[in-house]
Amino acid sequence: MPAKIRLQRQGKKGRPYFHIVVADARAPRDGRYIERLGMYNPNTDPATIELDVDGAVKWLGNGAQPTDTAKAILSYKGVMYKNHLLKGVAKGAFDEAEAEKRFSAWMEEKQAKIEAKRKGLADKDAKEKADRLKAEAEVSKARAAELAAAAAPPVEATASGEDSSAEAETAEGTATDGDETPAEAATEAPTEEKAEAKAEKKEEPKEDEKAEAAADAKAEKKEAKGEEKVEEPKKEEKAEEPKADSSADPSAEAKAEAEATASKEEKKDEPAKEEKPKAEVKAEKTATPEPTPEADPVETKAEEAKEESKAEAKADDKKEEKAEEKKEDSSAEDSNEAKAEDDAKAEDSAEASTSEEPKAEKK
Repeated sequence: MPAKIRLQRQGKKGRPYFHIVVADARAPRDGRYIERLGMYNPNTDPATIELDVDGAVKWLGNGAQPTDTAKAILSYKGVMYKNHLLKGVAKGAFDEAEAEKRFSAWMEEKQAKIEAKRKGLADKDAKEKADRLKAEAEVSKARAAELAAAAAPPVEATASGEDSSAEAETAEGTATDGDETPAEAATEAPTEEKAEAKAEKKEEPKEDEKAEAAADAKAEKKEAKGEEKVEEPKKEEKAEEPKADSSADPSAEAKAEAEATASKEEKKDEPAKEEKPKAEVKAEKTATPEPTPEADPVETKAEEAKEESKAEAKADDKKEEKAEEKKEDSSAEDSNEAKAEDDAKAEDSAEASTSEEPKAEKK
């Protein structure tokens, strides 16, 4: 069996690395090997490969067969290309110097590609880190601004706004005062006089209206006082008339007193009479039944079905109770019959014993 160039697994679970070895094809994967050529670690990016190129080329020349993964690693490191060049030297296509020159050029190109890849990965990681830090800085800045806005009292903000507006107004006032000319001052004077005249005209009608309203109020008060004075003599006259009559006839005074007491009692009874209808109305309101909302036909049917099922269940329960009573009665009758039979047997045995006693005495 030929030798194999293959990988031998090492490392822990989830993070393996491999030894590149030359071993007998019949040996187990991680068992005995002939020679170790290098190491392959796929956990890094790019993967780390350490390989003895000359030793691998020698074993390929001796007829060792690489596995698929080992062949990809050897091709990546230039072992397969160098073996190809040595075959060309053996055929006489070119000499060893040319072969070494071509191999070194290929290796330089390959190394440049590997370094470019490593640099690109490093730049990518640095850019991602910078973007992440920038985003975190923006978030922290926004949080700090929110906290500052929440901690700042709103009164100071309004006061500062008022101060700034007052400063702006004063600045505008000073600017306009400095820019005014004599012509503008002359035009402003007549306009101010016109405004004052209009204000005086508006105030004069208001004062007239106030005076008229005061006069009307006084006249109304006088009229009200006159009416009261007119009513007072009338009341005095009415009050004097019964006195005059009473002085003339004492029986009339008694009648007047009786009528007054009767009128007082009637007045006392009137609120009670008025209250009775109210109580009756309340009683009628409470007595009158409130209109019940019409039930849905579906609900009524469901209720009827429930009532029917309840009635059927009650009927079944009654039937069961009757059957149980019948059973109990039958069992009671059976027990009574059994007792009667036992009593009859006992009597028969007693009679038999009594009849046998005289026979024994005779013997």
